[in-house]
Amino acid sequence: MQREYALVPVLFVVVLIDLIGFGIVIPILPFLSPQLGADHVDIALIIVTYSACAGIFAPFWGKLSDRRGRKPVIMICLLGGALSYVMLGLASELWMIFAARAFAGVMAGNFGVASAMMADITTAENRARGMGLIGAAFGLGMVLGPLLGGLLAGESGSFTLPCLVAGLMSVMAIMAAAIFLPESVSSQRQAANRELQSSPDRESTLSILKSSGNRLFVAQYVLHTACVSSSTYLFPLWVGDLLNWTAREVGIVFGVQGVIMVIMQGGAMGALVNLLGEWRLLRIAICGFLGGLVLAVVAWNMPSMVASMFVAMTGATLCMPLLNTLITHRTAAAYRGRLLGATSAASSWGRVFGPAIAGFNLAVFGYSTAWAFCAVVVAFYLAWAVRESRGA
Repeated sequence: MQREYALVPVLFVVVLIDLIGFGIVIPILPFLSPQLGADHVDIALIIVTYSACAGIFAPFWGKLSDRRGRKPVIMICLLGGALSYVMLGLASELWMIFAARAFAGVMAGNFGVASAMMADITTAENRARGMGLIGAAFGLGMVLGPLLGGLLAGESGSFTLPCLVAGLMSVMAIMAAAIFLPESVSSQRQAANRELQSSPDRESTLSILKSSGNRLFVAQYVLHTACVSSSTYLFPLWVGDLLNWTAREVGIVFGVQGVIMVIMQGGAMGALVNLLGEWRLLRIAICGFLGGLVLAVVAWNMPSMVASMFVAMTGATLCMPLLNTLITHRTAAAYRGRLLGATSAASSWGRVFGPAIAGFNLAVFGYSTAWAFCAVVVAFYLAWAVRESRGA
């Protein structure tokens, strides 16, 4: 057991290095693409391309990790990520950007597989804290990565250097995984999982979700990420139009929120779960998410607008590791990778649908209605959590 707990910081570092590399390209994509002839629609389609490919392929990586082990799948996905960054850095035509981001989405299986590994190496009592550390690595990477990307691009606007550094970060993560990260699925379990998946009587992912009562559970990943991605899409436009903010002010807000995310998921998660329990904390977190969105509907000045974002995103920050923890409690170990791959795919589809619906609502009805629609969706999310927790 001590050996298993020793793997937690190693997994945290691998995910962190990977996410720093991912985050490096975020601030440069909106500027790289127009240089090659892209308009606003093309930029949106580039984002959708990545998320859609991730949504299609994430279940495959999770299933493969059950059959062949978590470590090799993590390393393969890291290698694919490194190649995608090199492709992006060398892009000289618009179609190359689409190809690079599509390939990056195909290889984006690490979050689900890393979550499955965390579930393998933690006990049920400590799993929420472990999932919180995965979320904290994600949040810290998304704070440090864009910052590093902006610094590397510099005043000259060099895009090749940030992309190559992102690829180097993925290579470093591969080396760290190869040297320090043992396999969490034993060879006996891998063999049993391969036999189970090749059996004529094998269950599909949909039938497993149905038999385990998790179909509605997985749907919450779509609702959650759709509303989170809608919020991160709406907020910069909202404060830009109404407050005349620039990317600098928006970046500061997102940076502060990233720090809050790391503190809540990496530090406070375990203590809060011990104090309140997983289901009660999830209900409180969703209430915070909903409260922030309702505040956004009626926000009247800069403090209330910024406060709405902080309240909503702080609540949302706690939801994902709790959802991952709860679904592992309801899933047999043999299907853990497959189910967390399915939840990762559901999250990716939420990132496709969320901004698209928010953009439509914004164009047709305006900001208040766009925020209100997100609030209604989160209200359904809360109703599900209340109903499920009664039977827990």
